[in-house]
Amino acid sequence: MTKTFTCLYHFLVLSWYIFLNYYIAQDETDEMKSKIFANGGKWKYVTLLNMLLQTIFYGVACLDDVLKRIRGRKDMTFLTAFRDLLFTTLAFPISTFVFLAFWMLFLYNRDLVYPETLDTVIPAWLNHAMHTFILPITLTEVILRPHSYPSKKTGLTLLAAGSIAYVSRILWIYLETGTWVYPLLAKLSPVGLAAFFSLSYIFIASIYLLGEKLNHWKWVLLLLYKKKKIILT
Repeated sequence: MTKTFTCLYHFLVLSWYIFLNYYIAQDETDEMKSKIFANGGKWKYVTLLNMLLQTIFYGVACLDDVLKRIRGRKDMTFLTAFRDLLFTTLAFPISTFVFLAFWMLFLYNRDLVYPETLDTVIPAWLNHAMHTFILPITLTEVILRPHSYPSKKTGLTLLAAGSIAYVSRILWIYLETGTWVYPLLAKLSPVGLAAFFSLSYIFIASIYLLGEKLNHWKWVLLLLYKKKKIILT
């Protein structure tokens, strides 16, 4: 029952993210959308990159579910290992980071990250789909299934590589166009930028470690449940 529910959950979430990516891709020729996506395209925003990342992860999770049901294999396959690596090092920390960073900045001063002009282009439901619902969805994944974490060195290294790649893209866009992806960055000095990017990595690395701890507690609870079940039988 649990495996069937998990499989169905992965399929529904995958369908949801596919729909969101499709919806966002519509009418990119619109004048206001063209301005938003100018100088770097839509993939300059970590929010939209996260939408793509979640779609890829749940696609892999669905494929893993289907193949296991067809072949009846329970051992750790390459696909399962890739699924866990993708979730633990990127999907969970980035989606949680997007949720926390966006809403902290939005509540402090929305103009730093999401100016009011965007309300005329992005409906409220889509804003919450991209910045709010991502957290309960990823936490549900944590609860539904324990994931095998890599070593801390490997996990944090992969997360750092992804962070450096994104920061490099932001800096490249600025050097090429003279505009920053986010209004917040334009208000910072070079030292401020270095501090901001460093603190952002520390923040997302802390989220990674929190995810590892949550996953550990999930494994412990699962083992205790199985042990209790064996004793009762």
